Amino acid sequence: MIIIYFYCNIYKHYFYGGTPMQALIYAIILDPDKCVGCTNCIKSCPTEAIRVKNGHSYTIKERCINCGQCILACPRHARFGTTDGLELINSYKYKIALIDPVLYGQFNEVISPPEVINGILNLGFDNYFETSRGADVITEFTKSLMNNDFNKPVISSACPTIVRLIQIRFPSLIDNILPIDSPVEVSAFMARKDAYEEHNLSEDEVGVFYITPCPARIFSFKKPVGIKKSHISGTLSIKSAFIEVSKNLNKNQNHPKSFYPSGKGIGWARSGGQSQALGIKDYLAIDGIKNVISVLEEIENHKMKDLKFLECCACTNGCVGGSLTIENSFVARNRIRRLAEKYYNYESKPDVPFEDFLLQEDLAPIQVTKLDDDLLTAIKKMEEIQRILPTLPNIDCGACGAPNCRALAEDIVLGSASIEDCIVILKSSVKKK
Repeated sequence: MIIIYFYCNIYKHYFYGGTPMQALIYAIILDPDKCVGCTNCIKSCPTEAIRVKNGHSYTIKERCINCGQCILACPRHARFGTTDGLELINSYKYKIALIDPVLYGQFNEVISPPEVINGILNLGFDNYFETSRGADVITEFTKSLMNNDFNKPVISSACPTIVRLIQIRFPSLIDNILPIDSPVEVSAFMARKDAYEEHNLSEDEVGVFYITPCPARIFSFKKPVGIKKSHISGTLSIKSAFIEVSKNLNKNQNHPKSFYPSGKGIGWARSGGQSQALGIKDYLAIDGIKNVISVLEEIENHKMKDLKFLECCACTNGCVGGSLTIENSFVARNRIRRLAEKYYNYESKPDVPFEDFLLQEDLAPIQVTKLDDDLLTAIKKMEEIQRILPTLPNIDCGACGAPNCRALAEDIVLGSASIEDCIVILKSSVKKK
């Protein structure tokens, strides 16, 4: 029993409870004609979900958290997020654009948010709704939660990549995740409710389209976590929306009456914005997936006991650094900062019941690839991995198509690779012959 306990703790990701991660659809895909197997993507993947075989990369879908780092790392643009075409909006009688403040940060500051909104409406939408409204709702809910005995630190649930990362790698922290929908889902719910009441429309007649900065959002709508069904009908990328709006900025100057001028809600588009909106001191805001992993490891090891709130953003600088954006994330972050500061004194008190937005289902650990269903067989395979690992060069060059030597040893045991895939060993073997 001691041996079993030892192995289960070292290789705990092989024995997580919960259901397996569902297949990746409509999030990140590969263009094989552009992929040359350069290994940039495998080195950037934080969950070791990518391999290169026969000159092309492929994804172990159970491990993927849809962070989009592979999109940013690919020099040939072989990977990209799959969004819906603009023509899909015509499938609905009443079309609502769900606008993230990230979009405002893509434009030069001489272009005001109302002008951007007007450009979006000119694409064929009947109305719009800003996710900064949903952000303000969650801010008020979080403040109330901080005053009770909820597990500390409270971890933001705004980033779907982080939620999936915790489900896969840090299941002991699941109970720390804020038990409420993301600002996107909250805003979509509110937008639909307004449309139903004001225009006497049915659910099937209303289409809500989110203009997304990252592929993780796309996946979260197709395979929602914590809720039974997403309120989003489709997605457009920030990049494509920017291009289309830029074409028509000067064609129509009839701006909407206003936009939602909540500096606190707008600030959510950058790292630290959510924490700042809470008005507390004992928080930590982290951006960049590798930095997030490092901090979560510290928390899992009980090294940050006085922390009350943790804001994690998978992308550098927050959502403004998403892989489906177009502007430099540092430039966009600075624009969002100035826009948020301009309207920071705006007081918003959302008059909506939090109960409408609480997670409907418990978050469960996600089971990644197991060595074997039988525990004793799995332990034998673990021992085989330990036997193979010292025979490898342990330089983690990635030339074999796996992110490191440890991953290669695992692939060998699982039968998806061989020892000859190691270039160092192959070269040595050729010299001997």
